[in-house]
Amino acid sequence: VNEPLGSVTVLESWSHNKNNTHTKFTLTVYTHYYNPVFVFIPCAGAGGWSPLVSDRYQWLEVDLGRRTQITAVATQGRYGSSDWLTAYLLMFSDTGHNWRQHRQEDSLGAFPGNSNADTVVQYKLEQPVIARFLRLIPLDWNPSGRIGLRLEIYGCRYTSSVASFDGSRSSLVYRLSVRASWTVMETISLKFKTLKNSGTLLHAEGLRDHSLTLVLEKGKLLLYHLQGRTLSSALLVSLGSLLDDQHWHHVKLERLSTHLNLTVDKNTQQVQIPAELSHWHIHTKVGSFLNFHGCLENLLYSDINLIDLAKHSSPQVAVGNVTFSCAEPVSVAVTFTDSHSFLQLPGLTSWSTGLVSVTLQFRTWNKGGLLLTFGLPQQDGTVFLYLSQARLRLQITKAGRSSLDLSAGSGLNDGQWHYVELSFKHDHLSITVDKDEGATAHISISVPLTSDSQLFFGGCPTEESAQKCKNPFNTFQGCIRLLTLDDQTVDLIKVQQRLLGNYSHLQIDMCGIIDRCYPSHCEHGGICTQSWSTFHCNCSNSGYRGATCHSSIYEQSCEAYKHKGNMSGHYYIDVDGSGPIKPQLIYCNMTEDKTWMVIQHNNTELTRVQSSAERNQHFAYFDYSSEEEQLVAVISQSEHCEQELSYHCRKSRLSNTLEGAPFSWWVGGSGPGQIQTSWGGALTGTRQCACSLQDSCLDPSHYCNCDADYDQWTEDTGLLTHKETLPVRSLVLGDIHRPGSEAAYRVGPLRCHGDKNFWNAAFFDKETSYLHFPTFQGELNADISFLFKTTSSSGVFLENLGIRDFIRIELSSSTEVVFSFDVGNGPLDVRVKTNLPLNDSRWHRVRAERNVKEASLRVDNFPAATHEAPTDGLMHLQLNSQLFIGGTASRQKGFLGCIRSLQLNGVTLDLEKRAKITPGVLPGCPGHCSSYGSLCQNEGRCEEKANGFSCDCGRSAYTGAFCHKEVSASFKSTTSITYILKEPFELSRNSSGLPSSIYSDITLRGENISLSFSTNQSPALLLYVSSFYREYLILLINKNGEDSQMAFFLGCLLLINDCFFLILENLNLTSDVEFNSIKSLVLGRVEEPDGLDAEMAELASLGFTGCLSGVHFNSISPLKAALLHPDSPVIVTGPLVQSSCGSSSPANTYAAETTHSLSGQPGSVDPGQPLVNTIRSDSALIGGNAILLSRNKNKSKDYKS
Repeated sequence: VNEPLGSVTVLESWSHNKNNTHTKFTLTVYTHYYNPVFVFIPCAGAGGWSPLVSDRYQWLEVDLGRRTQITAVATQGRYGSSDWLTAYLLMFSDTGHNWRQHRQEDSLGAFPGNSNADTVVQYKLEQPVIARFLRLIPLDWNPSGRIGLRLEIYGCRYTSSVASFDGSRSSLVYRLSVRASWTVMETISLKFKTLKNSGTLLHAEGLRDHSLTLVLEKGKLLLYHLQGRTLSSALLVSLGSLLDDQHWHHVKLERLSTHLNLTVDKNTQQVQIPAELSHWHIHTKVGSFLNFHGCLENLLYSDINLIDLAKHSSPQVAVGNVTFSCAEPVSVAVTFTDSHSFLQLPGLTSWSTGLVSVTLQFRTWNKGGLLLTFGLPQQDGTVFLYLSQARLRLQITKAGRSSLDLSAGSGLNDGQWHYVELSFKHDHLSITVDKDEGATAHISISVPLTSDSQLFFGGCPTEESAQKCKNPFNTFQGCIRLLTLDDQTVDLIKVQQRLLGNYSHLQIDMCGIIDRCYPSHCEHGGICTQSWSTFHCNCSNSGYRGATCHSSIYEQSCEAYKHKGNMSGHYYIDVDGSGPIKPQLIYCNMTEDKTWMVIQHNNTELTRVQSSAERNQHFAYFDYSSEEEQLVAVISQSEHCEQELSYHCRKSRLSNTLEGAPFSWWVGGSGPGQIQTSWGGALTGTRQCACSLQDSCLDPSHYCNCDADYDQWTEDTGLLTHKETLPVRSLVLGDIHRPGSEAAYRVGPLRCHGDKNFWNAAFFDKETSYLHFPTFQGELNADISFLFKTTSSSGVFLENLGIRDFIRIELSSSTEVVFSFDVGNGPLDVRVKTNLPLNDSRWHRVRAERNVKEASLRVDNFPAATHEAPTDGLMHLQLNSQLFIGGTASRQKGFLGCIRSLQLNGVTLDLEKRAKITPGVLPGCPGHCSSYGSLCQNEGRCEEKANGFSCDCGRSAYTGAFCHKEVSASFKSTTSITYILKEPFELSRNSSGLPSSIYSDITLRGENISLSFSTNQSPALLLYVSSFYREYLILLINKNGEDSQMAFFLGCLLLINDCFFLILENLNLTSDVEFNSIKSLVLGRVEEPDGLDAEMAELASLGFTGCLSGVHFNSISPLKAALLHPDSPVIVTGPLVQSSCGSSSPANTYAAETTHSLSGQPGSVDPGQPLVNTIRSDSALIGGNAILLSRNKNKSKDYKS
């Protein structure tokens, strides 16, 4: 509209004075409607609006004359004064009742005001508000002045088509009588408002008795798919909440081929729809509002305004009992906002007759709270009507004791309106909840009331003079409406004007309830529950943690689990951390050099395919234990992936010729995959097999063994390693129909190793060096995790700035990490102090998270620090600069050291790629053994790698990723393992002097022996060590019940008496006689018992029957050498089978429980003398180190030495 329209604007100002009355001031202002609309309160009189009293019960109300699209407001202080607002609320309404508070970012209610009287502060509404009335409520003002205001309102004219439905006979049905052209997208949009929480808004029919119905149920919109004449329904989606608030709500349905978008206000959800509903253009019926009570506005089918058609009596629209205006009932609600809220009303004169009735409707999220209380002065009693555990309870106390307790209803904290009636009639008391749908409780009791009685709703006054009201319960927080006393509706507007009763901390003529669980801020399936002022996320069984279930409790790869010291096994892997991909159960194979992620599918066994003349091809499909997005993410973040593909054949070819179509192929890759014709071990796209690269094919004229077409079994087996073609999704075998054709195939599990994200690192060698990345997008939820190591005591890890907002994580001292941010409410710091220095050149993990509930910071395993977010505050983190890593925009307090595995909201930043092109920053960061070396057990040695570390188990009796896996074997009586330390001829070369062994470090003094065993044999030889000088050492189990003896002359004999198990830790044997030039170590049967007497020789010839594990003599592991390193100087005779017999041995926890130190005991023998059965108890001390001995009557029990 280009021509100006003149109208009269009425402004009402209610001023509360000291006499508890309100004065209404009316100001007439000319408002000019251009495009846009502009409203200005002029500097008349004293230069603007200022109420008589400056308190929070004042407001300025503007009537724009008609519904207007309001886009902005601007405020200014009173001209030439010290009066201005520093904060205010905005309310909007269509009728002058049922106000709605406008909120920024769905949370912050207060608008920032002015800092002086002259500067104009304009606030542009994020979404235009359509309303006729605007109310401005001052919250704070200049403490040196009063409330003062000049106001400007900006907006545009708004026109609409409206229809009103009565909920019983009203309907509007639109039918297309001609075939419309098919369109890619169809839309249905409308606005509605209602006070009822149920009703059918929309019904749209498709083909073959398929239809969609949009239904309002308990204040939510539910979209159903109806099918068949029986109208069996399936819920497609549910959106919205508290939609029965008599405010306009926008609804839009968009049909896009096979899916549908449903939008309710600002929230959209997409659902799949059946093919029968893919278009609605043949005899489509839109409408049918038979049980909807409320108003519709701008009902559009594509670009067709159905309400306009109805108004003009279009034959395509059938209308029943519809009026084309919005008749809105006036329902004044009151909001009890906090613990100081109360409403006080006087009793009625009619109560002296003994007939009392109080009714009201309430809605709340709280399980408890006082609804109503009043005194019974004649009986020294009090009546309490309150909520407890979401049930309505009535309690009457007399002389401080409860004399009556009734309850009714349940689940009354669901945010719905609930009807309550309290009635006293002729000594009969009853409470009713929700009439027919609820419950009633009653009892016979006399409750005398008088006209002097005072009713208190919600709570009690805090003034000391309010002795008549005591509240032992929580204050009610919620909304109350339709309050009646003896069937007379209480005029809450008079209460607001201080003409009736008293109140405090109430919002009158509005219901300020907010659904904090819609949309839910609980992520990853967390269940949201709420109270009036906050919400809580139950993250149980979700796999995530934190106030909003944002951060995963699982690691992102097997590599990460390994570096926490975990062994091989099944683990939940969350490849994208806090991202949308679900955790998956994956087997992690922690080998000594690599950590494999193993993903199974439905058929990893060798599968036989029989020839058949009836079919030309065999199809095999593979379903993986992981979902598609999980597979893609695992493959993408891994350094290497492989999958074995094996084809066994007999007269069954893979390829025809290089020019012709292949007989067989497989499909692999992401999504549906692509056809692949190269086989395991060959290059992608070559239509070859592994034998062609090795020049080992059976027929040199072919590139696969199977293509030789021999009438004998052969195979083509190899690994597929091209990640873009993995995983294998299906297999097609073609040459199987000929007589005599046979084939078998095997597709192994997908195996990947190397986590590119976990080891992605950069080294910052200058304080002025930094890396920069695009702006961090973390408006509502932001999680940041990384590892660092440094020798510096301070430095900034990362920083991102906005106009006002910012986010920063820094090392403020050698023992403190600080997480700082500002989302517009002022800067906040979350600090973690540690009792150990963080600048020790070891890796330390930092995890920071900020969401709408709280901010948290974790450093290693130290206690986390949290800071709760304000309930009514700004939530969105708005940044616009680049993200700086290792420094700041001002290049101050730069970080010196390494940052690794930096992830923002589950996405890894490629530090190495950016570091390669940035001066002062180096890609990668070596030196991991200082942090992870302690994971290597049992004398395993940590070895550095470019990405990580490995444990060298060469000097350990154990094996495995951490040298933790025992090497065990089952021995028969004829089994013998001889580990040769020096050949005899080497000794003769130096026969003139004492033996000069190249193993001179191997002496009996200070040697360590450890082993585990399990046996039923007694006596039994465990270890025999001999030298070239006919000296020997024997470790054996003595015969049960006999005294043990030991002599040391040319040998040393250790006997374990009357027991069948032994725990030895760092056994140290000493003697005054040198025991050197060791010749060999023998486990099991001794073939040549050189130097032993007849009795010992006979015992040695019996060998050992049982299990030996973890045998270690100094740096020599004879059992491990025999089983795993056959090229070692080991001679094995008799049966020797590696087994897991030692893995069930109890760990050292038993040893810790039974070890006793015996050093310094009186009567101890000479430390140079070998100890034989000196102490017949649970422990003995030899050479200063513990030998743990124990008795046990049960045979064949395992213990670890």
